[in-house]
Amino acid sequence: MHDTTALLVELGSVILGLGIIGRFAGRIGLSPIPLYLLAGLAFGDGGLLPLGASEEFTAVGAEIGVILLLLLLGLEYSASELVTSLKTQYPSGAVDFVLNATPGAVAALLLGWGPVGAVALAGVTWISSSGVIAKVLTDLGRLGNRETPVVLGVLVIEDLSMAVYLPLLTAMVAGAGLAGGSIALLVALGTVGLVLYVALRHGRLISRAVSSDNPEMLLLVVLGLTVLVAGVAQQLQVSAAVGAFLVGIALSGEVAEGARKLLTPLRDLFAAVFFVFFGLSTDPSDIPPVLLPALLLAVVTVFTKIGTGWYAARRAGIGSRGRWRAGGTLVARGEFSIVIAGLAVATEPRIGPIATAYVLILVIIGPLTARWTQPVVARIQTWRDSGSGGGGGASGGSVPVAREEMPVVERASAAD
Repeated sequence: MHDTTALLVELGSVILGLGIIGRFAGRIGLSPIPLYLLAGLAFGDGGLLPLGASEEFTAVGAEIGVILLLLLLGLEYSASELVTSLKTQYPSGAVDFVLNATPGAVAALLLGWGPVGAVALAGVTWISSSGVIAKVLTDLGRLGNRETPVVLGVLVIEDLSMAVYLPLLTAMVAGAGLAGGSIALLVALGTVGLVLYVALRHGRLISRAVSSDNPEMLLLVVLGLTVLVAGVAQQLQVSAAVGAFLVGIALSGEVAEGARKLLTPLRDLFAAVFFVFFGLSTDPSDIPPVLLPALLLAVVTVFTKIGTGWYAARRAGIGSRGRWRAGGTLVARGEFSIVIAGLAVATEPRIGPIATAYVLILVIIGPLTARWTQPVVARIQTWRDSGSGGGGGASGGSVPVAREEMPVVERASAAD
């Protein structure tokens, strides 16, 4: 078969398959990310039907997928929202980092990996999936709950931290050493600070320059600007993903809203290609040996994420039920964990299989913990009170809902 013909046949089959997988995932109420990863495993080296002709095209599509993921994430936040979150949520962000990055770093060292592997696996276990969590909040009707801004605040801190973490990891993967890593870190901090300053002071001017009443022109300008900045950022060792994230932050108002609507379908397409490509680059036979470590790491970090959400909600003065809901909601890992593993896999190949298994486990468990953590805790407390002779649980009545934990419908739009 001619190379071009094989490319078209394989590419068409992959995209059609992704559409079918996405529809199936929607029918059963599951995030499509684990199914995309499984599809990549099935069609990669060592899989059921390896792809050959479209692998290079898929690699480029995967790069675009990461850029669009981060651009759309940046469009969700304004510079002022980021600064406000930093001021109010930084203690929760610090607790989040310590509780959730430490298990990954310790596990990597116990597995005999070097410093790069430890830093990379720490990032894999640290970062929650903004995409999965946003969908879960919508599906459960919790956008107006009092704990939802707390959850979003923790996610904002994590996303902004990536602007520093990814360049540092990129420098380590490139073997830049302490001096090179320090320079990369300073460049990243300077770039982030400059973008936030320009976005705060001159965001309207930037948005006005990019704005267009013609959707086609708006799409071309925003997409072209993002890819250009991502390329320049990659050249400066700041990471293309971070460059795209900063472009999203710099745009605001109607421009951000219009770009979000235009780019979301493209984001969904290329993000799916990215997850498939990560699966393609992982040999399925490498996963069974790391399944037990991945499962143990997942169990540990389920509890550390629940602890993070509980602490953050407690700082915000939210009642017990809302604290447990916040903790359960933060459990899912996804796109960022795979991005981090993808960066490090060239230096530490063993991180690919364990990251794939880890994300598969938690992207499935995450929606379940979001739904059931608080009811299970309430049931345990009722059972404990009943067993100790307390009157509240003996009657079998439900635990009353405190006023501050009831959904605040008026805040739904702000939380969204």
